[in-house]
Amino acid sequence: MDEDDPIEVRKAKRLSLIESGEEPYARRFATSNHVCQLEERYAQLPDGESTTDEVSVAGRIMAIRDQGKIAFIVVRDATGDIQLFCRINDLGEEAFERIKQLDIGDWIGVTGSILRTKRGQLSIAPQQITLLTKSLRPLPEKFHGLADKETRYRQRYVDLVMNPDVKKTFDVRFKVISAIRRAAEAKDFIEVETPMLHPIPGGATARPFVTHHNALDRDYYLRIAPELYLKRLLVGGFERVFEINRSFRNEGMDHSHNPEFTMLEAYQAYTDVDGIADFTQVLIKAACQAATGGHSFNYQGLDVDLSGDWRKATMIELVSDKLGEEVGFDRTLEDLQMLAKRYRIDTQKSWGKGKIIAELFDELVEASLIQPTFVTQYPLETSPLAKKNADDPNVTDRFELFICGRECANGFSELNDPVDQRERFATQVAAKAAGDDEAMGYDEDYIRALEYGMPPAGGVGIGIDRLVMLLTDAPSIRDVLLFPHMRDEN
Repeated sequence: MDEDDPIEVRKAKRLSLIESGEEPYARRFATSNHVCQLEERYAQLPDGESTTDEVSVAGRIMAIRDQGKIAFIVVRDATGDIQLFCRINDLGEEAFERIKQLDIGDWIGVTGSILRTKRGQLSIAPQQITLLTKSLRPLPEKFHGLADKETRYRQRYVDLVMNPDVKKTFDVRFKVISAIRRAAEAKDFIEVETPMLHPIPGGATARPFVTHHNALDRDYYLRIAPELYLKRLLVGGFERVFEINRSFRNEGMDHSHNPEFTMLEAYQAYTDVDGIADFTQVLIKAACQAATGGHSFNYQGLDVDLSGDWRKATMIELVSDKLGEEVGFDRTLEDLQMLAKRYRIDTQKSWGKGKIIAELFDELVEASLIQPTFVTQYPLETSPLAKKNADDPNVTDRFELFICGRECANGFSELNDPVDQRERFATQVAAKAAGDDEAMGYDEDYIRALEYGMPPAGGVGIGIDRLVMLLTDAPSIRDVLLFPHMRDEN
């Protein structure tokens, strides 16, 4: 054994336990309480006071301090830390000696009585300590800060142990998801499940992941969105459906993009873009309430107020206000191309007026929308699944919700005219043939479903990861994903 190698030292302890007939990896341990429950129950216990109340807790050793005939051990469970006040007179010499063989990182079960030390520390005086799992790899002394970011994301299991605030972020994430689910169910929405393997990529414009199904001997695509399947359910007679789903897009990774992500999609029959915008407000306010206890938060120094009704403005209005001149479909294509060039925005020959206006918005306006804003009337060219606006066929009844300069939700009055949808799918196919890897495929079965008749409806998609970023003040999407995708270790 290399005594300078802590892993080898711990492996030797493990072997010694086995040879002495002890099991270093226990099967179970019955706990009576979590740490947070003990802190609440004994909040009024005076300093220096002992009790005869017996409790059992289990957790990981985070610190050990040996002072001869007394030892102090800090144990952390899922809810907090508690000190063990270990005395040789309580445990006996043999059991007390075994304590000295424990290491930081080991999991133990403890049974003992509650006391508060003279210094005011709530503690357990153990009568028995049981090794539950022998840790072979020492916990790092330091595991935080920018220098360790990549390691923290890659070894999230260590990050959660060493940085309690990280666990708090994920506690908030799961509260947000639960609150959104409850808010949707309170509006009579039914949670459903739809396929993750799609024969045709659809429901959004994005580059898909491709996989091969051996039994059927054909390629399938990991879903980029569940939209077309959820709307098939409206055809079948469901009136309000939602899915909190994992979707996949084979695109780049940055502070706000991960190839695998979580979003909510919901569809409601007999409503439109305005009705679904109201529903979106309900969901996001519920999420904020769960995360912060109110309807306001601070994100990277920006104060955001979600109370009241949120602003609505058309894309053309916002772009025109930003540029100080009217930017709309009355302008010629050449005018809009020159306008984009003036602001150093590259355009492609295949782009029409709508696509250029959308790019002007993305590059010049989006980042300035700090307070919640529904940007409405998206160009038809960029909205292949949305219903045309009744007053202007160049735009659709669609919104995107922006908070802190980021898109948080995308909703619209659903296109339910099968003839119109067929034409738009054909346009997407042409775009794909021209080299657009993100264009949708032609889903003939979805057209068939629409031909049976889909009721008027509104639908919305909300990016859960980005919403949690805002509500936890996280600068990167990796901070709110338990296991973000990473490049291979060198």
